[in-house]
Amino acid sequence: MRSLLFFFLMVSTCCLAQEETDTLYTSSHGSNERFNARQLIAPGVLMTSGALVAGTNLGQRFQKEVRNDMNELRGSHYFHADDYLQYAPVTAYAALGLCGVPCKHNIKERLLVGATAYLVMTGLTNGLKYSIRERRPDSASRNSFPSGHTATAFTGAELVREEYGLGIGIAAYGIASGVAFLRLYNERHWVGDVLFGAGIGILSARIGYWMLPVYQKWFKMPMTNGTQIAALPFYQTDTRSLGANVVILL
Repeated sequence: MRSLLFFFLMVSTCCLAQEETDTLYTSSHGSNERFNARQLIAPGVLMTSGALVAGTNLGQRFQKEVRNDMNELRGSHYFHADDYLQYAPVTAYAALGLCGVPCKHNIKERLLVGATAYLVMTGLTNGLKYSIRERRPDSASRNSFPSGHTATAFTGAELVREEYGLGIGIAAYGIASGVAFLRLYNERHWVGDVLFGAGIGILSARIGYWMLPVYQKWFKMPMTNGTQIAALPFYQTDTRSLGANVVILL
């Protein structure tokens, strides 16, 4: 199980590195919504690691070791909570502010950031899935790389961390890491798939925040009050279904 410890250590390190980078950037510039190359470190490490694991002989051996570990751990007992848990972080991102939890942006800004992040994540994930066409470990389907479930969960986790702070962010990242683990446990993905998917998720969330100053200029924010609808779209490749998490504030 040493291979699994490596995975979770890498994800935890990237989460903390992202928080430290944002803290330094905020203290010196007053905002972490503008592009800063240092914010590419965490997603870059994850995506590079995922690509190396998926595309090298040494990485392939590592992936088979993880698969063997999972087979021993799982036996014949699959646990498909990942199909639902992947949406927990983004649901928290949309709903916590409405429940009185202090947040950095109003509902309209969170809507714009979240919608942008998930549109970017969906485009990147599906574009790579149907270009690379990697075979899944449990079937002949060729849409394994990268993991869409993991990307969905990590997009939401990074949005939560940025919006509500490190404390709640750690909980969101814990759920996202659990989703990544279950994708391996249920034999739906290789290690490279979930590492790259996690990187895409964090990068997509950052792009959502980098675009916020542009939207504020376009839409001349702050906007007028009234009925507010937050719809965060997603596309599930396994079932080929399109949907959205919707929150309505009257």
